[in-house]
Amino acid sequence: MKAQIPDFWNGKRYYSLDAYLKHTYGEKMYKLSLNGGMTCPNRDGTLDTRGCIFCSAGGSGDFAAPASLGITAQLEQAKSRIRDKVSCKHYIAYFQAFTNTYAPVAYLREIFTEAIQNPEVAILSIATRPDCLSSEILDLLSELNRIKPVWIELGLQTIHPATASFIRSRFSLADFDRAVTELEKRDIKIIVHLILGLPGETKEMMLSSVSYVSALPIFGMKLQLLHILKGTDLASYYEMYPFPVFTLEEYCDTVADCIARLPESIVIHRLTGDGPKKLLIDPLWSADKKRVLNQIQKTLKEKDIWQGKLCPDH
Repeated sequence: MKAQIPDFWNGKRYYSLDAYLKHTYGEKMYKLSLNGGMTCPNRDGTLDTRGCIFCSAGGSGDFAAPASLGITAQLEQAKSRIRDKVSCKHYIAYFQAFTNTYAPVAYLREIFTEAIQNPEVAILSIATRPDCLSSEILDLLSELNRIKPVWIELGLQTIHPATASFIRSRFSLADFDRAVTELEKRDIKIIVHLILGLPGETKEMMLSSVSYVSALPIFGMKLQLLHILKGTDLASYYEMYPFPVFTLEEYCDTVADCIARLPESIVIHRLTGDGPKKLLIDPLWSADKKRVLNQIQKTLKEKDIWQGKLCPDH
């Protein structure tokens, strides 16, 4: 069993982002959440005005600084919040709020360049939609990627059309596949977000999303527990039509089975999530992130599962 797990995974049964950074860069890094002041075609009326059903007012950027601050000021403010808790020489600049390629190329060049030229920023990570990557934007990302590594985070959430329609993602799996192809051509690392626990999805459906994505040329994956947050349309739906949410044990069991299907080369960037506690309606156990991660590791040991166990080369 021990021979199946690389030493640099540091005792975990999966390839964590922390292990990747320490193995590749020789140090731990933290993400600094940034707000580029953008909106989303799913909010500004281009595709819809309501956004995705689970999305909070902050557009998944609830921990980012106000967009009114410049990028350098946001970086400094984010560093100051963690300086007393961590010792860190370099950081990942993470454009998180809303859709971070949904703006004119000239503006994107300005804010991304300001972030990437900061001497303490080692990596630029950009969260966006797969249908918001024009050829001009892809060329800009390729240019920046020659300065420092650029990661693109694509919020797929699910491969199943009925679920995608319910959550109002307003892009197709074909859009996602095209984005992966174009980014891979430019040697830009891709991180895919999937949500576990979406209403109506069985465990088998979630595992099929994981298997589909894991067969693509991606660098990383985020497995996100579905959070029901105050002020979202999902919260209103949950109040009117209560649906089952994961218990801690059920979630950890599902995550373990997802991990078994991921090739060892894919870096796992997230296994649960950080919903703002003041907004969290359910599941309340998810607020204790350390407990969740410890339970996942315990479940992996109990089920004798490690990343890649169910992949063809094992």
